[in-house]
Amino acid sequence: MPEFIPVLAVLVLLLLLSGFRIAQEYQRAVVFRLGRFTSVKGPGLYWLIPLIEWQKQVDIRTVTVTVEQQETITKDSVTTKINAVLWYRILDPQKAVITVENYNAAVYQAALTTLRNIIGRHVLDEVLKARTTINEALRAIVDETAEAWGIKIEMVEMKDVEIPSSMQRVMAMEAEAVREKRARLIKAEAEFEASQKLAEAARIIAENPLALELRRMQMVTEVGAEHNSTTIVMLPSDMITLAGSISSYLNAKKP
Repeated sequence: MPEFIPVLAVLVLLLLLSGFRIAQEYQRAVVFRLGRFTSVKGPGLYWLIPLIEWQKQVDIRTVTVTVEQQETITKDSVTTKINAVLWYRILDPQKAVITVENYNAAVYQAALTTLRNIIGRHVLDEVLKARTTINEALRAIVDETAEAWGIKIEMVEMKDVEIPSSMQRVMAMEAEAVREKRARLIKAEAEFEASQKLAEAARIIAENPLALELRRMQMVTEVGAEHNSTTIVMLPSDMITLAGSISSYLNAKKP
C-alpha cells in the first residue's frame, strides 16, 4: 500500500494542475459549477475545480457579419435585392452564454428579419438616397433586440442595393428628363438676362446720340479686326439726316 502513495500523490497533483486555464486579453470564461453559473473569469491565468467546474469561453472583440443578399419589396412595390454588413461585440458574457443558445446565429437572424421589415417601410427613393437614416434605424432596432443577450450592435451598413433592369432604365430616363429641364431653365434665364441688358443698352443709346456714334465706330473696328477684304464704313446719323434735308430743299427749289 505505501508504494502507491507516491503514484496517488502524482495523480492528485496532475489533477490539480489540470484545472489551470489561460484566457487571452480578448477572451472571457463563463464558469459553471455542477451546472450552475458561478463567475466570469479572465483574462490571464485562473483555476477551475477539476471534474466539478467547466467553462465556456467567448470572444469580446468586435465581430463582423455579412448579411446575405435578401430579396425584399419596398413600400412602393419595387422588388430589390439588398445585402448588408453587421458589427457587434459582447458586453455581458454571462447573458451571451446563458440567455441564448447561439448568440452568433441569433444576432444574424435578428439583422436579417429587421432588414426585410425596415425596407418594406420605405419607398425606393428613400432606400437609395437616405441610407444613413435607414442604417441608423436598422442598428437601433437590432441593438434593442440584442441588448437582452448582452450584445452591443455597433454598426449596420447596407452594402449594395440591386434593382430590376427595367426600373434602372426608367430611373435613367427620369434623370435625363431632369437634366434637360435644368438645362432649359438655365438657357431661359440667360436669355432673359441678355434681353434685359439689351433693353437697358437701347434706352441709354436712345437718350444719348453720342453713344450711338461710339457704338458705330466700335463696330467698324470689330469688322476690321476680322481680316476681311471688305470694310463697311457707317456714316453718322446726323450726316444722313443733313443730306436728306438738303436733298428735299433742292427738290423744292426746282421749277
